[in-house]
Amino acid sequence: MDRSTPSSPVGDRHWHGSARLATGCALAFGVMTTLVDWDASTLTPARALLWLALSAAVFTVLLPPRVTAGPGWLTVRGPLRRRVVHTDALTSVRQYDGASSHLVLRDIHGHFVELDPRVLTANPLLWHELDTGVRRSLEHGTLRQGADVLGRLGHRIDDETAEAVLRASGLS
Repeated sequence: MDRSTPSSPVGDRHWHGSARLATGCALAFGVMTTLVDWDASTLTPARALLWLALSAAVFTVLLPPRVTAGPGWLTVRGPLRRRVVHTDALTSVRQYDGASSHLVLRDIHGHFVELDPRVLTANPLLWHELDTGVRRSLEHGTLRQGADVLGRLGHRIDDETAEAVLRASGLS
C-alpha cells in the first residue's frame, strides 16, 4: 500500500442489514396497522397520518447508529445526530454494563461518542482503527482513564477472532 495516499474510512459491515431490518419492521408495522384500521372501516386521513408517524418512530428506534472510523477519528451517526471523536487524542474510555452495554469515548476537545462494543467485536477493521488511535493517545499521554477497559475488550475481540478462525478451519 502506498503510504502517501490516505486510507479510506472503514464502517460497520453489518449496518446495512440492520438498517434493512429496521425498514422492514417499520413498513410491516405501518402496513399492518393501516390494514387493520381500514378493515374496521375506521381509517381516516388523520389516523393514516398517525400510523405513518408511528411507523417513522419505530424506524427511528430500531435503526442502529452507523459507526465509521479512519486514521485518528471515529464517527457515530444516529438518525438525528452525528458525533466525532479524535481517537488519537482520547482522554477517557468508560464501559457501562447493564441491559445495553456501551462504551463512551471522550477526547481532549470535549467531544464524545457512545457505541455498542459488539460493533467493534463484529468489525475487526473498526477495532484496528480505534486501537491504533488509542495507542497514539497513550504515546501522547492524553489517555488517563480506560486503557484497561480497551485492553480487556481487545483480548475479548482477539479471543473471538481466534475462535472464529479455528471454527472456519475445522480445528475446533
